[in-house]
Amino acid sequence: MTNEVDKELSGKYCPRFGQIAVEKGYVTPEQVKEALSEQIDDNFANKPHRLIGRIFLDNETMTPEQIDEVLNELFKEGG
Repeated sequence: MTNEVDKELSGKYCPRFGQIAVEKGYVTPEQVKEALSEQIDDNFANKPHRLIGRIFLDNETMTPEQIDEVLNELFKEGG
């Protein structure tokens, strides 16, 4: 039963921001891992939660236009 729930959630919410950004060639899988690690470190340090796109923007890894394109694709896929 858990596998069915996981599949349903994955189908509804994937692909995620990082996956789409990699598919579009904006970032590498390694950069996504680094951003996720930074996000987790922030959370453990009780800093405000930052979304992956915000981390990429803050680190100048992606432009605002690239982030908008990924978000548009994400909402198109998920909605």
